[in-house]
This record gives sequence, structure tokens and C-alpha cells, in this order.
Amino acid sequence: MARSMATERAAENNQQGIKSIEIGARVLLALEQGRGPLALSEVAKAASLHPAKAHRYLTSLVRTGLASQDASTGMYDLGPAARHLGVESLRRVDSVRVAQTRVTELRDATGHTVNVSVWSEYGPTMVSWDTGAHLLPMVIRVGSTLPLLDSAVGYVFMAHLPASMTADVLKAQQDQGATRSLPAKEVEALKKQIREHGYGTTRNQMIFGLAALSAPVFGADGQIEAAVGIILPAQMMTAAESKRLAKQLLAHADSISQELGFAD
Repeated sequence: MARSMATERAAENNQQGIKSIEIGARVLLALEQGRGPLALSEVAKAASLHPAKAHRYLTSLVRTGLASQDASTGMYDLGPAARHLGVESLRRVDSVRVAQTRVTELRDATGHTVNVSVWSEYGPTMVSWDTGAHLLPMVIRVGSTLPLLDSAVGYVFMAHLPASMTADVLKAQQDQGATRSLPAKEVEALKKQIREHGYGTTRNQMIFGLAALSAPVFGADGQIEAAVGIILPAQMMTAAESKRLAKQLLAHADSISQELGFAD
């Protein structure tokens, strides 16, 4: 009987957790949400604590490296241990897995086929294809390399990767006849347009009868991690449908980027 009561009390305590750790987490979150050094009073207000109590928690967090204090100003900020935790957390995020989950939602919202592509040494490479409700004249295989100047995905990588990464791939594709050749001024104008609009689009270009839209996914460092795309029969790509799809594509791409730690 005594053992049973002790077990119940232990289970109850486990469910309750440790209050001081939860309060410490509130202080850390206050520092994170401050987006910069904060005074003690600012931390206390954000964490809904009395300044004296907030000070005690901050003292312990500084000792462990999760927080830091500027000796000259007395301001508090996240410490080196917190930064290390953040980097390691981001490192463990599988950007493709996150993107695949979200593009399935995009497929259901639009009814069209969706895909995810990443950059490889050979160029944009499709890693995911999720078929929608509409028949397409051709299905592109997972693992296929896409043309830089003839696909919406290629446009996106061309626009957001440095030329030092894309130049050799572009030349190789052009030498093989896998993508078209354009004057340098036209390529730069195309890249600028993609960056301004936020997405790329093609129609009857890579494959006759197909239309496509693609948008970039960014990581915590602000660099492109992947491209998400929508593919549909070209005859369905009316002006109204293009506008609807672009809005949903950008919303999903932004959501994936935020989940990966992108804060722009």
C-alpha cells in the first residue's frame, strides 16, 4: 500500500515537473525574444517576474553559460552555451523532411502536383514528387537533374546561389544541350525578376504541356536550402490560377523557411 502511494506521488511529481526550470526557461525566452541585450527590468517584465527574482535566475544562467552579462553596461543577452544549443538544434533539422511535409499540404490546398528540389554538384536535383489530382503529360523522376534556364526550379537556384556555384553547372548543361543559352544581360535580368517576385514560373518550356512555379526555401543562415514547386497542365495556367498558386506557394515556402530558422 505504502509503495503504491509513493509511486502515485512520484508520478504526480513527474507530471508537475520542476517549477524553477520552467521559470528559467521563461527568462531564456525573454532574452531570445528581446533580439539583443536587455536591462534587468526588461528581462523581468518579459518573463513576468519581480526584478529581484529575475536577477537570481539570470545569475545562475550566466554561471552556466546560457546567458551573459556585459561588464560595462550590465545588460543581459544569450550566452555561448545557448548559441551552441541553437546551432546544434538547427543542424539536426532535416530540411528535406520538413519541406516534404509542408508540400503535401500544398498539394492538398492546390490540387496540383508538388515537388522539392535541392542543389547538388550536378545542379538542381529533385528529391520529392507528390502527384496531384490532374494528369500530366509526363512525370519527372525523383533524382532527375533540372535545367537551370528551362525550369522554374532552375530559375530559383540561379537567382539565389552565387554565380561561383552555378557557372560550371550552367556551362556543362549548355554544352550537353540540356538547357538553353542566353546573353549574360538576359540571365541577370531573369535573376533579378525572380528575386523581386519571390518565385519563378515557366510554361511549355522544359516539357511541352507543363506549367510550373517554384519558390526558394531559406535556412537559418539566409542561404537557399531547397526549392518547392507546383506543376500543372499548361492549359490550366490561367492568369487567375497563376495568381492563386503563387500566393499559396509563397506562403508555404515562407512557412518552411521559418521552421528551418530563417528570420527575415
